[in-house]
Amino acid sequence: MARAEPAGRDPSQAGAAPLLRVDGLSVRYRDASTDALGDLSFAIRPGELVGLLGLNGAGKTTLCRCLNGVIPQLIEAVVTGSVTVAGTDALRTPVRRMAGLVGMVFDEPSAQLSQGTVGEEIALGLESMAVPYQEMVERVDAALADAGLGGLGDRAPLTLSGGQQQRLVLAAATVTRPPLLVLDEPTSGLDPRARASIFAMLGELATAGTAVLVVEHDVELLAETAHRLLVLHDGRLVADGAPGDVLGDVASVVAAGVRVPDVTAVAAAVGMRGPLPVTLGDASRLLGGGT
Repeated sequence: MARAEPAGRDPSQAGAAPLLRVDGLSVRYRDASTDALGDLSFAIRPGELVGLLGLNGAGKTTLCRCLNGVIPQLIEAVVTGSVTVAGTDALRTPVRRMAGLVGMVFDEPSAQLSQGTVGEEIALGLESMAVPYQEMVERVDAALADAGLGGLGDRAPLTLSGGQQQRLVLAAATVTRPPLLVLDEPTSGLDPRARASIFAMLGELATAGTAVLVVEHDVELLAETAHRLLVLHDGRLVADGAPGDVLGDVASVVAAGVRVPDVTAVAAAVGMRGPLPVTLGDASRLLGGGT
């Protein structure tokens, strides 16, 4: 039985040219004896929401830092291969210029907050782009509303809850309308409702055409929302495909240190044949079909 398209899927983007291209990327940090990343190649198109899975130390953060040039420009490393975003060489283009193409969100939102008010935090990127004042006000107000932070523009960022801070950081990263959004464990420490809220925002951004790469350990959430999954193991890309294909290959995923969804583990344990369900919706459809 075919899996339903994830929420936010925009079929019109399926044939689009890749926005992000990673070709033969290898990274070795100074004084390291092994590569942090080895010969990675993949592409992401506009409108795709792609999940990145792997154990701690698999190379996920290293990969994220290559996508906007932080590695090797600000963090020294020997890098081979190429990374291009909208045709721009991310490894050699100044990081400040890459900020217009790649929005970055990390797992500790407070570490990214630097302004006195929520509104100023969102406006910071627009100011650096010399956006006219009236347009800036309109875009900040819209970003606040979209992030569920309407009426909080004058609040100090650090007085917000963890979930609100993460939505603020996401709003600040997207208000400049970068074509690629990269998130490194953006829901770490958040409760299930806050995680679902963040992923709902990511789905909306993907629907609007933004390419999204998100590092996330919640495999159930990724199974429900991602269009594709990438799995890293010891710096190597060991899987790249639809959630059902990747997570349904239980032996390979577990060998890479990645947990499969509970519904998938149960289906495998009882010896279910055929494609294994990776969401509760999959299981319900399979059971309803009498398989």
